[in-house]
Amino acid sequence: MAKGLLIDMDGVIYSGNSLIPGANVFIENLLQENIPFMFMTNNSQRTRLDAARKLGLLGIKVKEEHVYTSAMATGKFLASQIPNGTAYVLGEGGLLSSLHENGISLVNTDPDFVVLGEGRNFTLEMVQRAVDMILAGAKFVITNRDPSPKKKGWDNLGIAATSAMIEEATGVRAFVVGKPSPVMMRSARKALALETAETTIIGDTMDTDIRGGVQMGYRTILVLSGITKRENLTRYAFKPDLVIDSVKELTLPLPWW
Repeated sequence: MAKGLLIDMDGVIYSGNSLIPGANVFIENLLQENIPFMFMTNNSQRTRLDAARKLGLLGIKVKEEHVYTSAMATGKFLASQIPNGTAYVLGEGGLLSSLHENGISLVNTDPDFVVLGEGRNFTLEMVQRAVDMILAGAKFVITNRDPSPKKKGWDNLGIAATSAMIEEATGVRAFVVGKPSPVMMRSARKALALETAETTIIGDTMDTDIRGGVQMGYRTILVLSGITKRENLTRYAFKPDLVIDSVKELTLPLPWW
């Protein structure tokens, strides 16, 4: 039976623009052992090529096929709901590319969907237009509901903040595609051609990576190199299969392989 990994990026492989020590060796071992893996990110701004290039600058040489983004999952989801549908998009780069690749046309009037992703280039006027479209019947979809990091100088409000503004104005709750939604968790697994029992997810956040993995029936590994602290684990009703300080501690094969 095949075994494979879905791996979060920020907090697991790197922190900001710095490589987490040992992460490059871990990925090299996966490549040498021909273990299927995919980096899974909620960031919808970057294309998978952008993400692969960032990893390359940090010394991790992987192909773009090793990256799966919430933008990709969103494009596939919209196409499954309304093939060749239309969307008004508040978002950038990777999201726009993915919608095109999945046959979704970008429009400024009467869309099937209003889609919100990360970005800094949309205005309050565009947000108001999106609100009017949703009130007229367009379906509201967001690539993820990641919160703001609440750090001074951060260049991204977080979709939780921008989606809340639109939800308040419309009274419509957005449909979320990205982690921990089963939509993205299942879509990424299928992209690796794995079954549920064959899949392990590695992440640094209990509320996205680990929660999503537990809900899907995947094995889960929490690393403490990101935002989660060991002393906070008792707050949750679920737990990871394994808790480690960083991927540097992981040896292959994993205990359940």
